[in-house]
Amino acid sequence: MSLVENPAEGLKGMFRDVLRDARGEVLWDRGWKNNAIVGDCRRVLAGFLAGTPTTTLGIKGLAVGAGLAAWDAAGPPPATPAQTALVDPNAYVVPNPGSAFQINFLDGGTITTTPTNRLQIKVTLGPNVPPWPDANHTTSALREFGLVARLNGVDVLLNYVTHLVINKDPASTLERTIWLVF
Repeated sequence: MSLVENPAEGLKGMFRDVLRDARGEVLWDRGWKNNAIVGDCRRVLAGFLAGTPTTTLGIKGLAVGAGLAAWDAAGPPPATPAQTALVDPNAYVVPNPGSAFQINFLDGGTITTTPTNRLQIKVTLGPNVPPWPDANHTTSALREFGLVARLNGVDVLLNYVTHLVINKDPASTLERTIWLVF
């Protein structure tokens, strides 16, 4: 008998983006959308469960990237569990731990200190974050993101999202909330 495994079966991810202006007023709220849990997420989880020193940190950070400008005309490609890296090779990583990064357990929709099968990750990209434009980015256009962990000394993705362009000006704040359900 052949056993075929779906690399993200049983795992689920969702995200919500809210953009605020310099005064803290909501410019838009895109609502909840699904994200793709990628294959390396299972390898990271297996390392934790086996108690092997394959990982040095759970979630290392949130990588945000410019994706491709061509996505603006054709729409972004759907994220898939096969994704292994952001398209943007010079993505900015918001570090965990850090003041802009929070991880909590959720019981239903309520934050709890007791471990559950649901994590909420909130990342706040405040003014001048990411620090673009720079030598690799002519604008602060964001089109992709993914949670990053470290596995066997290499950064790997846990989830991946492509989305419509977010033109984040230097004074605005993007609040990204991610739910992972195991």
